[in-house]
Amino acid sequence: ERADIDTVAAQLRKACSSIPGVLPTLNPQPVLQINIGAAGSQFGRYSYVISGIDPNEVYAAADKLGAKLRDYPGFASPPRSDLFRATPNLDIQIDRDRTGTYGVSTTKLEGLLRAAYSQNYVYLIKTPDDQYQVIVEADDQARTSPQNLREVYVKPDNGSTMIPIRAVTKAQQNVGLQSVNHLNQFTSVTFGFDTKPNAALGDVINYIQKSAAEVLPPSVTGELQGEGLVLQQLFRALPFLVIAAVFVMYVILGILYESYVHPVTVLSTLFPAVVGGLMTLWLFNSTLSLYSVIGLFLLMGLVKKNGIMIVDFALHRLDEGYEWREAIHEASVERFRPIIMTTLAALMGALPIAFGVGADGSSRRPLGLVIVGGLVVSQLLTLYITPVIYLWLEWFQEHVLDRVPFLRSAHFHEHEFTHKPDPGHPAPATTS
Repeated sequence: ERADIDTVAAQLRKACSSIPGVLPTLNPQPVLQINIGAAGSQFGRYSYVISGIDPNEVYAAADKLGAKLRDYPGFASPPRSDLFRATPNLDIQIDRDRTGTYGVSTTKLEGLLRAAYSQNYVYLIKTPDDQYQVIVEADDQARTSPQNLREVYVKPDNGSTMIPIRAVTKAQQNVGLQSVNHLNQFTSVTFGFDTKPNAALGDVINYIQKSAAEVLPPSVTGELQGEGLVLQQLFRALPFLVIAAVFVMYVILGILYESYVHPVTVLSTLFPAVVGGLMTLWLFNSTLSLYSVIGLFLLMGLVKKNGIMIVDFALHRLDEGYEWREAIHEASVERFRPIIMTTLAALMGALPIAFGVGADGSSRRPLGLVIVGGLVVSQLLTLYITPVIYLWLEWFQEHVLDRVPFLRSAHFHEHEFTHKPDPGHPAPATTS
């Protein structure tokens, strides 16, 4: 049996840390990659950015925050930032007097340096099968040493004699920042991080925000960016999404059944299923992640068919003249086998995911747990609850709503004139 991801990550981190100058960053890559269109950090899937007016305050705060986050157990690797202060730099200063003497414009000189050393993207070639980026840069052998700058020549605005770039510039080597990053025009530092498979993203974000509130000065602010921000907004909007989905299902079922109450009968199967799925996550100490949210929406579609099969069959029996108690009883008996068959089919398909079988199975496990737990709980409850709710709502429809023409069900005439009398309550005698 192979070791889990935490053990392997610890072994790799220890081996890489023994190499001088190597700072390992281990990012778990799921087999099922869910891309929501937000860019992450180069050091992880999620990003947290601090920014401020004074660069020195921002960099000092970044050091404190990085030290604070290093020991939190929810990270797959300690968060890394894009702040590198000991990077060898080559500062190039343009001698404007000499550029004027040789007839070389500063714009052309800056463009030459950008094209030679910054991997300048200029064009995109599209073919029927693929697309290719055109990037202008100096040859690899021509940009490995500061001495290579002496071999670069620039053409003056007037004339054809090439001018060596060393004649119009001064170069000095030093150690400093690798780059000065900005967010909304303010100096910024970005922390990239990944979470362990069993760590809740919400808990990790709360810890980061709590730590930032403790160590950041008032002039430095912190915020989520990229995928972490999108997921945080998604979970905040999740209740509204669920309500909207239930409302759409109610409207569609109401149109199909031509009834105001029986869509509620069908949707009553959702509550025990969702509660069962969330309780299963809690029992197995799992997290409410993006996978589990997807599982909840899948679960809602799977369990709703139980109520649909029962209610649809009962309404057909009402159209044939059955009394509504007999209709729902026969529907529950006749639809029992297909309900069990479809539920078992979905259950067997979700069990391998719930057991974490396969590569990267631990990250997908919440999806399977939600489906399995929700199906089991809903199967145990809805076969008994749905007929009861149907009888309650059918009574409410017949004795309350059918008295209002606008709220009258499509089965009103069947209820009023063609239903079979209840054996315990014989129909009243009529006089001619």
